[in-house]
Amino acid sequence: MPEQAGVLRVSRGCAIPVAELSWRFSRSGGPGGQHANTADTRVEVRFDVAGSPSLGPRQRARLIERFGPEVRVVASDERSQARNRALALERLGERLADGLRVETPRRATRPTKASVRRRLDAKRRNADRKAQRRRPDATD
Repeated sequence: MPEQAGVLRVSRGCAIPVAELSWRFSRSGGPGGQHANTADTRVEVRFDVAGSPSLGPRQRARLIERFGPEVRVVASDERSQARNRALALERLGERLADGLRVETPRRATRPTKASVRRRLDAKRRNADRKAQRRRPDATD
């Protein structure tokens, strides 16, 4: 989901202006020495789903149902704030695209005759195998 000219392209029917995103930067944990103590490399990006004018009513309803009124993504993988910004934007795009995806419901199908026959043959073989293990009756 690359950013082009200030727009985050989520899907064919959905593009979000970067101006609608709110950014927050903080110090990232982990190793890094003096650099980690001075640089705000951790990036948090938030997207207000409920108040966004760039979403249609169906898109908004679907995203609110799946994520709530706000989507938040954090990136602190890299030592550079610029790379973390790009990572956060990419993750947000993937998350929104995943939330907008409509899954087609499964259509129940009938098992084929061959598969039913195979299943019953396997059951019969298994029953015969277990019958072979049993002690013969004294009445035989």
